[in-house]
Amino acid sequence: MTAVRFGALLEPSAERPQDVVGLAELMEELGYDVVTLSDHPYWPERLDTIALLSAIVARTTRITVLPNLLNLPLRPPAVMARTAATLDILSGGRFELGLGTGAQQMWDAVVAEGGPRRTAGQSIEALEEAVHVIRALWTSKTDVEFQGEHYQLGGAKPGPAPLHEMGIWFGAYQPRLLRLTGTLGDGWIPSSPYFPPDALPAANRIIDEAALAAGRAPADIRRGYNIEGTFGTGTGFLQGPPAVWAEQLAEVTLNHRIDTYFLYRAGSADVLRRFAAEVAPAVRELVATA
Repeated sequence: MTAVRFGALLEPSAERPQDVVGLAELMEELGYDVVTLSDHPYWPERLDTIALLSAIVARTTRITVLPNLLNLPLRPPAVMARTAATLDILSGGRFELGLGTGAQQMWDAVVAEGGPRRTAGQSIEALEEAVHVIRALWTSKTDVEFQGEHYQLGGAKPGPAPLHEMGIWFGAYQPRLLRLTGTLGDGWIPSSPYFPPDALPAANRIIDEAALAAGRAPADIRRGYNIEGTFGTGTGFLQGPPAVWAEQLAEVTLNHRIDTYFLYRAGSADVLRRFAAEVAPAVRELVATA
């Protein structure tokens, strides 16, 4: 099994513009593997995700940087391809690309910003087209032609190429998008508040079957998980003390192949410190022992 990695999904508040970059630097000091940011360009109370990712790249040296996940309806794939490649080059190969179709309940906000209104099916079609566009611009040796329903390229110049073989991660819950993850994706990131651990087996099965049908190895698709919880005395998922968190996360890794955990909406340096000291090493030890 791939080594278990740990990260956090930070909250980019416009009211505290330096907090996110400072927390990312702290995460690197504490030994976290990945720092991520969500992307809601239509919320003025949030700082711009790509600009913040650029600042984090400039202020860190080791930690992987990942959007969780970029809003495809408001970010053209050709632009995202070049932005992601640039951040990968500047970071020394530490950038991964997360793409989201756009939450269905946010379409009014997307349209208000000048973006398209898409059905659930159209959103998945657009995501599939975007992946082909992005990968072509990263790898093609000739001008790129692409004629899709949602995106078109008319002889676009390829490049720049990423420094490393960059993965593209999806957020997926419904079967059709889970199948696309298995067919085209390099990683999968659901969120525990909307997708509890008991939903993981069926989703993994859909991803694996799609991967095999596409001639891919299911093990090559990384499995991430945005996790939300409270250090306390509860009995639910991630509601107890750190030792209980460690046991539950180790069980999820061993039973459901989750290899990367992101603390969901992390905004506290104390929580980041406690998780790094009391949860992450215990999970690794339990998984290694098993």
